[in-house]
Amino acid sequence: MQIHRLNAWSDNYIFLLQDGPRAAVVDPTEAQSVLSKLEELGAELIAIFNTHHHGDHVGGNRELLAKFPNTMVYASEADRDRIPGQTVFLHEGDTVTFGGRTGQVFFVPGHTKGHIAYYFAPVEAHQPGELFCGDTLFAGGCGRLFEGTPAQMVNSLSKLRQLPDNTRVWCAHEYTLSNLKFAVTVDGQNADLQDRYQQVQVARKRQEATVPSWLGIEKKTNPFLRWDQPALQATAKMKEPARVFGRIRGMKDMF
Repeated sequence: MQIHRLNAWSDNYIFLLQDGPRAAVVDPTEAQSVLSKLEELGAELIAIFNTHHHGDHVGGNRELLAKFPNTMVYASEADRDRIPGQTVFLHEGDTVTFGGRTGQVFFVPGHTKGHIAYYFAPVEAHQPGELFCGDTLFAGGCGRLFEGTPAQMVNSLSKLRQLPDNTRVWCAHEYTLSNLKFAVTVDGQNADLQDRYQQVQVARKRQEATVPSWLGIEKKTNPFLRWDQPALQATAKMKEPARVFGRIRGMKDMF
C-alpha cells in the first residue's frame, strides 16, 4: 500500500492509498487533485474513507462518486446523513481492508460527535503502522472541541496514544508550526519539544511538509497527549486528566 499526500486548499492534506491499479482516498477535501493523481497513476478509485463530516473532509465525495459510482464510502454510524454518499456505517472495533492491509476503526469523538480514525497495523515487524486520524490528533496538537467534551477527547486520544511509537500520523492539516509555537508556552522545559520546534521552523521555511509525524514523537512533545505529565499539570494548576486537557485546550483556543 503506497500513500500519496496531496495538497488541498490552504493547509489541508488528502491521502491517496494505492495498491497497483486500485486506489482509496482518505478525506477528499476536493475532487480535482484526487482525479488528477488517479489519472497519473492509472488507478481506479474503489473506496473513500471519511473520518468526519466537515466540508473540508468530504467536499470531494460527490464529484468522485460521479466519476467512480461503484466506490464504497466508509464513515461513522454516528455521522449517518452527514457524509455524502456514505454506504458503510462504522463502529468502534470494526475493520476495513485495502491493499492487503487491515485497518482498525477507532471511535474518537471530541472534535465532532461522529469522528473516527483508521489504523493500519504493519504487515511485517520492520514496517510502520499508518494512522489516519483526521482532525482528532495533529502533529503537535489536536482538533478543537466543536461537538464534544474534554473528557471525550481525552478518552479518544488515549486510544491513539496506546498505539506503537512506530506509527506514522497522517493528520489532515499542516498546522504543526503554529501548534508547536503554542506547545512551548505550556511545556517550555521539554528538551524534545524545543528540538522539534527548531526542526519544524527550518522545515517550514523550506516549505517542506511536516506530515506524517511519528506517534513516538507526539508522545514526547504534543501537550495534548501529555495531560498526565507534571509540567502540564503545573501549567494547568490541576491534575485530573480531563480538566488538565480542558485547560490546555482552552489556552490554545485563545492563543
